[in-house]
Amino acid sequence: MSFDPSAAAQPGSGVFGLPHSEEDAGVVLVPVPFEATTSYGGGTNRGPEAILSASRQVDLFDVETGRPYEAGIHMLEVPEAIARLDEEARAAAAPVIAAGGVVVGREDLARAAQAVDRACEQVNRWVEERVEGLLARGKRVGLVGGDHSTALGCIAAHARRHPGLGVLHVDAHADLRVAFEGFTYSHASVIYNAAERCPGIGRIVQVGLRDLSEEEHAYAGRSSGRIVQHHDARLAQARFDGEPWAATVRRIVEPLPRDVYVSFDVDGLDPTLCPHTGTPVPGGLSFQEATALIGGIVRSGRRIVGFDLVEVAPDPEGGEWDGNVGARLLYKLIGWMLRSRAA
Repeated sequence: MSFDPSAAAQPGSGVFGLPHSEEDAGVVLVPVPFEATTSYGGGTNRGPEAILSASRQVDLFDVETGRPYEAGIHMLEVPEAIARLDEEARAAAAPVIAAGGVVVGREDLARAAQAVDRACEQVNRWVEERVEGLLARGKRVGLVGGDHSTALGCIAAHARRHPGLGVLHVDAHADLRVAFEGFTYSHASVIYNAAERCPGIGRIVQVGLRDLSEEEHAYAGRSSGRIVQHHDARLAQARFDGEPWAATVRRIVEPLPRDVYVSFDVDGLDPTLCPHTGTPVPGGLSFQEATALIGGIVRSGRRIVGFDLVEVAPDPEGGEWDGNVGARLLYKLIGWMLRSRAA
């Protein structure tokens, strides 16, 4: 039976209702259901499944990027070993998070934090090896989290393959904290870890920041331009002063090198779009602003070589809005990545 891109998704079909296998897909999505260090709201470990379910309602023709589905898109099965590890690591992390971090004199908390770090290291290795293998086979790869800590292995694999890589980081938070709450691989430390552990990264451009510590701001300031921050308040002021969003996008993209990896935390969006994300913050980008920013990378002549989409958490009451937004953002990321490779 031939595939009809305009028909309803068939029962049991893959991501976006597509029939592609890992072997014949040009784009492979790696789901990572892990959120051990989440310190506020939870549920991002169910993000990949929520996005997969909602993706089957996405129309496959896109007026900006054309027919991304023609390249073949496949999401791997949710890895049961990572899901089990997440359950164990969340149990170990719970008393540490409840105490506000590792407290001096509490050896039990220190041991628990070390156990969580070991679990995170396993996840990082699994992700990095899986992504490296897919890249070696010529696949284009996107990671679907999980909390933001899950992205480190994917960033590392792409930075190794593309020396001098630029990272466009969309987020409400800078994620430049050092060992937050005692966890070396915290979701609040992922960009710090990428900057410190991935020498292949040439520049990191952060967009939408509106909740960060003074230390994170200072760390970026000491980076000699390797980390460029665009704070939400200043982006908003530029809009109020009359700067068109297209001009803002050009200004954001200008410092990036030719090859760009997009690390997209959905709390970088206005929280009405993904209200159940782990750490929502007022402000942020509209959906159109976010997708115009992604498209602006490609329109500038740069290419998107990979991405992650993290921190989507489904409504605990069963609503599908968060997954719906996440699935549509995912399709835009895929579409623009493919457009940039074709250019």
